[in-house]
Amino acid sequence: MMRAIPKKQYKHVLRLLPILCVDIIAQNARKEYLLIKRVNQPKINRWWVVGGRVHKGESLVEAARRKMKEETGLKLRDMKPVGYYELLSGTSPFQARNKNHTISVVFSSAIEDGSSIILDKQSCNYKFSKKLPGDFRIKSFKRGV
Repeated sequence: MMRAIPKKQYKHVLRLLPILCVDIIAQNARKEYLLIKRVNQPKINRWWVVGGRVHKGESLVEAARRKMKEETGLKLRDMKPVGYYELLSGTSPFQARNKNHTISVVFSSAIEDGSSIILDKQSCNYKFSKKLPGDFRIKSFKRGV
């Protein structure tokens, strides 16, 4: 299990480097997308997909499964990478004095039947939607830049 990065060190890393993340487009049997309402930056008070940082020594698939389990209690099946999402925003965790820069590998997956949703402290609500958030613009690995 990865230890949490001390806040002071993480602020320093945020000033110097983009952060590698995963985002998960999880669908139920009705092909609706799972969205969570975030309580943290970035995207505070917004409906968004589940996701977060990749830990050192963790594969992208492991990170996606861990984030889904931690944030919602759900298990996934049929995971596949579909593209990436890059976020450059003026809002950063810990009110750091720099822009937030994350690069997320986006996975598509199905929610395993029989899974129950149990939200962690990063979200205050969830819903299933026919549409993804409008500003969640995934760039495909298949097409050019």
